[in-house]
Amino acid sequence: MAEKAILYDATKCTACRGCQVACKQWNENDEVIPTEENGVASKNWGSYENPPDLSPTTWLKMRFTEVETGGKVRWLFTRQACMHCTDAGCVRVCPNGTLYHDTEHGFVVYNQDTCTGCGYCVEACPFDVPRLEKSGILDIAGKMSKCTFCTTPGLDRIAEGWEPACVKTCPSGALKYGDRAALVAEGKKRVQTLKDAGWTEANLYGENELGGLHVMYVLDDSPAVYGLPLSPQISAATIAWKDVIQPVGWAVGGLAIAGLGMNWLVARANVKKEAKK
Repeated sequence: MAEKAILYDATKCTACRGCQVACKQWNENDEVIPTEENGVASKNWGSYENPPDLSPTTWLKMRFTEVETGGKVRWLFTRQACMHCTDAGCVRVCPNGTLYHDTEHGFVVYNQDTCTGCGYCVEACPFDVPRLEKSGILDIAGKMSKCTFCTTPGLDRIAEGWEPACVKTCPSGALKYGDRAALVAEGKKRVQTLKDAGWTEANLYGENELGGLHVMYVLDDSPAVYGLPLSPQISAATIAWKDVIQPVGWAVGGLAIAGLGMNWLVARANVKKEAKK
């Protein structure tokens, strides 16, 4: 089956935030009374953005950015959520395979039951997406949460052949779901239309970044203006952790266990030897 993706056209978005509501409702992440540790409370803080940030119970958020163009101020709307990277830093650093790729569709999914709360995925994500729950009086980090592309067990829309909840609810057509290759072609067509209309910096973000994102953006300006990294990269520390430090750690741990085993065998042999005297 062809890889799937979401195409977000920022020029069509009205920032109604219906996608935020649909995401919360479908994934049972309602924040009627968010906890201080695991929710970011909606409040008046001088912006139409609410809640102010992503959290373990807010997997999708619309960010508002004011820019001046031609002497006029306008708002840019950026969809903040997991980008479902092909070369995903979070998958690279996950020590026990909790985060992995859905091989059929290409999404980055996870098994929260096996998450150890190490937080490596949070540090490795160039888009600052994963969030950790906090628990206990010591404020200990708990499970990781992020967008599942509506594939959460028991709430799997994709397996039923449905669109993700955010796409289904979008009234302006800013979100579209389908085969990734087809959406790349459509995204390029929309970008060319924008360029023909005078938006010379228009671009398709996500076609090639990090091996190809499964959430791509049609933008009428530079990604940096929208608050997106121009060239998202997995840090050298992330690569070193997965490819060098972690294997060495397992090897050292294995040697330590083997050494303890040998020590126990030698000690047991000595005890038996002494007993025979």
